[in-house]
Amino acid sequence: MSLPEVVSREQWRAAREELLVKEKAVTRARDALSAERRRLPMVEIGKEYVFEGGDGKATLLDLFEGRDQLVVHHFMFAPEWEGGCRRCSAFLDQMGQLAHLRARGTSFAVVSRVPFTRILPFKARMGWTVPWYSSHETDFNQDFEVTVEQGDGSLAERPGLSCFLRERDRIFHTYSTPEGEVDDIGSMGSLLDLTVLGRQEARVPVRYHDEYED
Repeated sequence: MSLPEVVSREQWRAAREELLVKEKAVTRARDALSAERRRLPMVEIGKEYVFEGGDGKATLLDLFEGRDQLVVHHFMFAPEWEGGCRRCSAFLDQMGQLAHLRARGTSFAVVSRVPFTRILPFKARMGWTVPWYSSHETDFNQDFEVTVEQGDGSLAERPGLSCFLRERDRIFHTYSTPEGEVDDIGSMGSLLDLTVLGRQEARVPVRYHDEYED
């Protein structure tokens, strides 16, 4: 690996200023894309999905935990696998305090196709406390195209995130990451950028996670 050129402080500052112009352009483009994403049409979910979680059976509405928005992490974990996807695990390792999302009316849940009894020991091994549900006996993964049938009839798993909006008891699918791309997502802001309501910075200022009223 070749290292960067060694220059004077003045030369570094000039190069840094030149790069800053490009960085600000990327930020403006990202903000414009997030705004366009918030205007994306949504689809009402009419099918009843029943998952299995730590408290037993749960519907998709239950996963909202009474909040207006829900972000689902489609964690790749097929029934025949010994453990969960390593790349999905690295993503989930980045998740910090969910209080920042919850204060903005947004719940976060993990959903995998493996039976729930297989989730429990793996979740304990990884030390995660996020809500995690099994979609084993539902069409949820297939309907959201994260479990797809191959040409030989076998099933393949895809990672990804899907966002949902709730209006009383009506649920709407608003967004899913393209081709399972989650590598640049993980911070509170980047997750909220995928949702209809966005970061809500004017309405909910950032606080210490133990200062929020959920």
